Amino acid sequence: MDPRHTPPGHPAAHEEYSFACMHCGHGWEQAYDIRHHTDLDGRPFVTYHDPASGARVPSPLTRPACPACETHVVRIMGAGRVTAVEHALPRERP
Repeated sequence: MDPRHTPPGHPAAHEEYSFACMHCGHGWEQAYDIRHHTDLDGRPFVTYHDPASGARVPSPLTRPACPACETHVVRIMGAGRVTAVEHALPRERP
């Protein structure tokens, strides 16, 4: 078995995270498909993938970078936290 791919019949887990940059204040949410694998020695490992493209991406839990300022001072939270704050803020009137 190729250890780089989830075996057929083992669907990827779907997880979402909220992020807040502690440097510039930017907040964002990101979804990931997490694929579980076993290496050639039988040890389990996971890979993270962009759900839209399927491309492998770095783990969001290991040194995430802010897309606005590119610093790594980022807080990781459960899904929906950024959206909840955005909905609670007053809207600007045109």
